[in-house]
Amino acid sequence: MSEFSDSTRAGGGRDRSGHGSHDVREFFGQRARDWDARFPDDGSAYAAGVAELGLRAGDRVLDAGCGTGRALPALRAAVGASGVVLGADLTPEMLEAAVRAGRGAEAALLHADVSALPVRDGVLDAVFAAGLISHLGDPARDLAELARVVRPGGRLALFHPVGRAALAARKGRPLTPDDLRAEPNLRPLLAGSGWELVRYVDEDARYLALAVRQG
Repeated sequence: MSEFSDSTRAGGGRDRSGHGSHDVREFFGQRARDWDARFPDDGSAYAAGVAELGLRAGDRVLDAGCGTGRALPALRAAVGASGVVLGADLTPEMLEAAVRAGRGAEAALLHADVSALPVRDGVLDAVFAAGLISHLGDPARDLAELARVVRPGGRLALFHPVGRAALAARKGRPLTPDDLRAEPNLRPLLAGSGWELVRYVDEDARYLALAVRQG
């Protein structure tokens, strides 16, 4: 059974971009070519984040907002040759960088907005999403769209290789009470979108919010 719906590979995804999608594409498009060079030591952190999903051989997993595909090798290793790995990103330049880095061989790459994924209902076992939530145009809608494509009991990992405080310091910004990634804000947001938060880690070396698909 195909995981795809009407639209399939990179360049053919549906476009129901939310408010601000153009800004996201422009921001990452300008940085895609040297993105990996800016963060050369994140590979092991991504592998550790993927491990939290508890994937098994033959599973089907989506890297939502896959960027240059830094998580794709770890996802492929986790599900094996019999599994399915999809990588979806809004920015064509990021997908092109993933291909140049040789990561296109690890996954089917989709040029798609997470607000309207070209993936059938309930066919995935898990979603990995690194650094995604702060770029969502409509977080409740977009998290519900991720829930749509995952089977009940499947998992979602919202991940970042550094925690909220370390990331804010890197950007020269203070942490604010309305940060969606803070547990008091994230837990009800996930619950209203079809997910139950089951693990939350926010430390200097990583950020991880692990949720289970309800229903």
